[in-house]
Amino acid sequence: MPKLKHKFLFLGLVMLLGACNYTIRVKDGRTAYERKQYAVAIPMLEKEFGRAKARTEKGQLAFQIADAHRQNGRDEASLNWFSLAYENNYGPEALKGKAYALKKLERYAEARAVFKDLGIEIGSPYEYRKEIAACDIAIGWLEIVDDSGYEVEPTLFNSAQNDFSPVYYTDGRLVFSSDRLMGKGGDAYKWTGNKFMDLFIVDPEDASAQIFDGGLNSEGNEGTMCFNRDYTEIFFARAVGAYKGDDQYCKIYTASRGGDSWATPRPLPFQRDKINYFHPALSPDGTTLYFSCNDPDGWGGYDLWSVERDEQSESGWGEPRLLSRNINTPKNEVFPTFCDDTLYFASDGLPGMGGLDIFRTFKTDRNAWASPINLKPPVNSGADDFGFIATATPTRNGKLQPGDLLRKGFFTSNRPADGSSGADDIYRFEQRVPVPKPPKVDTTPVKPLVYKMILEGYVLEKIFSDPTDPNSTVLGRRPLDGAAVEISFSGKKQRVTVKEDGFFRLELAENTDYNFAASRENYLSNSARFSTVGIARDPNNPEQTFELEIVLDKIFRNREIVLENIYYDYDKWDIRPDAEPTLNSLADVLRQNPDIRIQLGSHTDCRGKDNYNEDLSQKRAQSAVNYLIGKGIDATRLAAIGYGETQPAVSCACNRCTESEHQANRRTTFKIVE
Repeated sequence: MPKLKHKFLFLGLVMLLGACNYTIRVKDGRTAYERKQYAVAIPMLEKEFGRAKARTEKGQLAFQIADAHRQNGRDEASLNWFSLAYENNYGPEALKGKAYALKKLERYAEARAVFKDLGIEIGSPYEYRKEIAACDIAIGWLEIVDDSGYEVEPTLFNSAQNDFSPVYYTDGRLVFSSDRLMGKGGDAYKWTGNKFMDLFIVDPEDASAQIFDGGLNSEGNEGTMCFNRDYTEIFFARAVGAYKGDDQYCKIYTASRGGDSWATPRPLPFQRDKINYFHPALSPDGTTLYFSCNDPDGWGGYDLWSVERDEQSESGWGEPRLLSRNINTPKNEVFPTFCDDTLYFASDGLPGMGGLDIFRTFKTDRNAWASPINLKPPVNSGADDFGFIATATPTRNGKLQPGDLLRKGFFTSNRPADGSSGADDIYRFEQRVPVPKPPKVDTTPVKPLVYKMILEGYVLEKIFSDPTDPNSTVLGRRPLDGAAVEISFSGKKQRVTVKEDGFFRLELAENTDYNFAASRENYLSNSARFSTVGIARDPNNPEQTFELEIVLDKIFRNREIVLENIYYDYDKWDIRPDAEPTLNSLADVLRQNPDIRIQLGSHTDCRGKDNYNEDLSQKRAQSAVNYLIGKGIDATRLAAIGYGETQPAVSCACNRCTESEHQANRRTTFKIVE
């Protein structure tokens, strides 16, 4: 089902992932928060919290303050405000925020207890079982941190602002991203309260950084970058809009250097509108560019993709390809970098310590990606860790001795450690060969390795704060008893019916695509996919286990469900590009459920004359219907109705409605009528 207007708050991304949003001036805390102007919102919301009388209002304001701090990496402050929100009856979402804040602060025993309480409160221990297990694993990793061989310390050139994602440049210097005071932009970026991000250069042994190149930096945000081998070509992220007045999205730009100056940057040609592209990384031979983006054709969240140079193509590039499923998860994979043939990246979807953790992988002799390995502490922490670069050190006569330097380099973290001077700081590391421990005698008979790939699948349903209202807050998911799952692969079909645990198990074949279709009476059917293409055998883990979740939406007949991100230009009714993903998702629902008919409704706010609003809303609803027909949906299954301003979602005196209340009333909905 398309996303509802109210959804679970997304946790765990570093500030850069939201750095490509357009910001406007606002005058009250709640609107500033909704516009992602978190630095502006916090002092306003705190004043509003101080004036609030009702406990419910205090809880709402405390939650927004907590989330604004979280968005800027202030985990201790967010923990305090999430706790206060929960104490003021905000509910499970505040408890969830508290649990994740405790995890990011490495207070794992407390976090584990809160996750358990949270599962009980929403009625689904399933939802947070992974987080509870991750807390136990992190505790174990911290107990052996002295055996890691790593030494980590913050660099001298960190500022009081955000400094992140260094890459090597000529003469041993580093180029990195920062929103420090020397930045080019004039106004403050209202997400952080700091300058907009620019590219800087520094000698890592010095404390003084300089603007990298004035021609590359703009008034907006420039982010992570990479260079080719001889530093004559740069790739970097910049915030741009698809059209005038549009929200801004990150695109990857490239420029070539001639002499001491860079040519005018240009965007890479394969990028599509309304998608964020960033974190470019060139392969060691310079033929393949890796990057992160939130393309809806990915596995979910932000995924890692690759694209090869193609001299035969007019654009000079081929078609982007999604990296394999053992690297990409339904959450976020970001900040790829290379050291020789090793790919480093950050993920909050693979098992880790809190926020983003750094992982490494490599291509095997079968050209498939090996299972990612967590770098563990002290490189990883409960906070966000990312942007890892390294250089390997030659060994003595090819033999490693205890204390030998293996590699050294830099990475980024927003951990609250001594010496940390800002939200994101750059850390220096050295990795040496640890002193070996006495070998353990294992008398277990050696068995021949039998490689297996196992998929553990779950069919789930959403838990609504109001079980009768599909527009209410989604608290989590729980297993759905009795659903049927049809599995298609290699021209074969297999059918299973899950029990009360919603679980099914499947042994996977190599280099095979799988499609899953789940159904249950009184629920909308849904599908999912999984692929073993590009997944290498792991000699350290001969039985690799993956997980797949399929969520079925309960059918609420004759109940309007709000469609997210369906907006129209003023006095217009044509479908904007940013509305297409939601309508495409609705078209998928209709294709998977050929027996249902729906009514699409459009609502306006109270501003404007009644007849005008009714006519405009009818045209908008019909535009949505026409779009679905264009996607192959039978017109007899669709109806359009414009309600004008007659059915507001929020009741308020028109001249006293806030902008957020007007926005809530300007909505597009669908209703299953049979």
